[in-house]
Amino acid sequence: MVVGVSPDSPQKLSNFRQKHALPFVLLSDPDHAVAELYGVWREKKMYGKTYMGVVRSHFVISGEGRVVDAQVKISPKKSVELAVDLITKRAG
Repeated sequence: MVVGVSPDSPQKLSNFRQKHALPFVLLSDPDHAVAELYGVWREKKMYGKTYMGVVRSHFVISGEGRVVDAQVKISPKKSVELAVDLITKRAG
């Protein structure tokens, strides 16, 4: 099961999911509690400005609830490649 988590509002996430025809659930984390729990709510910098935000990451969690892979600060393409590879190996 794939689940995305973002600090965006449920409506914004619904619109994004529809616009991109995403086949998975997007959950809203407006107070960034989940992001903080996973250590991905961090200081970021862009154009000389510093702000707090979510660092793009993925976590593969086993059926027993254990994190079996954590990739923090990863590109979307590489994230998908690594996660699919790991899941395929675990299933095969």
